[in-house]
Amino acid sequence: MTVTRTALVMGATGTTGSRTAAQLITAGHRVKAASRRATLLPGTEPVRFDWYDPATFGAALTGADSVYLVPPIGDPAPAAVMLPFLRQARACGVERAVLLSSSAIPEGGPAVGAVHRALPGLFDEWAVLRPSWFMQNFTGTHAHADSIRDHGVIRTAAGGGQVGFVDAEDIAAVAGRALTDERAPDSDLILTGPEALSHDDIAAIVTQVTGRRVTHDRLTYDDMRDRLAAVIPLEFATMLADMDRAIAGGAEDRTTDTVLRLTGRPPNGFRVVAERELAPTQPQPVPETGPIR
Repeated sequence: MTVTRTALVMGATGTTGSRTAAQLITAGHRVKAASRRATLLPGTEPVRFDWYDPATFGAALTGADSVYLVPPIGDPAPAAVMLPFLRQARACGVERAVLLSSSAIPEGGPAVGAVHRALPGLFDEWAVLRPSWFMQNFTGTHAHADSIRDHGVIRTAAGGGQVGFVDAEDIAAVAGRALTDERAPDSDLILTGPEALSHDDIAAIVTQVTGRRVTHDRLTYDDMRDRLAAVIPLEFATMLADMDRAIAGGAEDRTTDTVLRLTGRPPNGFRVVAERELAPTQPQPVPETGPIR
């Protein structure tokens, strides 16, 4: 059973926020769509929100009884801005908070791990979503997707390590249930797709779906960190390179039944997502350049 709530959705123009807002609206819930420019999304009430501008907090929280929390992107210590907001949210009457974290970051770990640890002490109703790496990293606006489009290559330091990549639509479906079910999960939830795949596997599937050859370039840890540090702060670049190294060591080689348990349907596989988001309008032959391994 679900109850009608007014949900404040952070990052409402982003990968999971936009999908969460859309799914909530479809299910008949009220949504305040928070973004820096108060972008109008169909069926929502747009509100301006900036983690680094506390003056935007009050209007965003007015009338909300649940909140979907997307941490500020690229901030290695988001608790500094998130915890004051969460305390204000609780004081304003927000009853339930659902935090987007990562399968690679445990409670009390780096970055958003500190917010994860604090959340149960601030809200009686809560959940922490810990998805594996997004399938949309290879289809959307992520650096991997850009590299695929521009150069036909995926660059990582993950080696042959496998990951239970997850569809953002499935993350949003779980977020919607966590925000609106009569009982909150009151736990952290590791979300994956139906199978663990290597980046070589991802490159092969993208090649087959698009008809354009894509390869996986296996970088060293140092090369990966330095590439990232050229465009983002070194501390954050180091953390991301560390995650790739953990993948190479098997840290993300797992699948869970969380999506099925919370939504009643199995998660989407990567081929389904690739065909939905990457398939050309007309079939194209795969270049005959040898086997993909």
